[in-house]
Amino acid sequence: MNKRKPKASPKKPNDLEPVFARLKQILESCKEGWVVKGDPQRYTYLESASAVCRGRPLWFGAVRIGKNYVSFHLMPLYMNPPLLRAVSPSLKKRMQGKTCFNFKAALEPELLQALRQLVEAAMTDWTAKKYV
Repeated sequence: MNKRKPKASPKKPNDLEPVFARLKQILESCKEGWVVKGDPQRYTYLESASAVCRGRPLWFGAVRIGKNYVSFHLMPLYMNPPLLRAVSPSLKKRMQGKTCFNFKAALEPELLQALRQLVEAAMTDWTAKKYV
């Protein structure tokens, strides 16, 4: 007889919840003019209120809590190379791909400030382009 134990459903580590809440706060600080969507306990994202690109809303950014880390996505980095070059060295260490930053532990104030400034610069850029 081959008895297998049922796999436990993955649980999010408690130490990631404050990281998720803090990153979500940064993203939602610039929600004016955007629609906030998602599941407030697992992921949140901002999209434009109307169709902007090929008949669809434009996706600005997202925060998602996973099993081992919290991901912060910032889509304007795809469309603005100078903004991508402005990413601070401390944030670059957390980059996964072009627009995603992964965080596993408590956030240092300098890192939060760098991310906040990057989000504000992205929002300024997209507001000037009338995406909001």
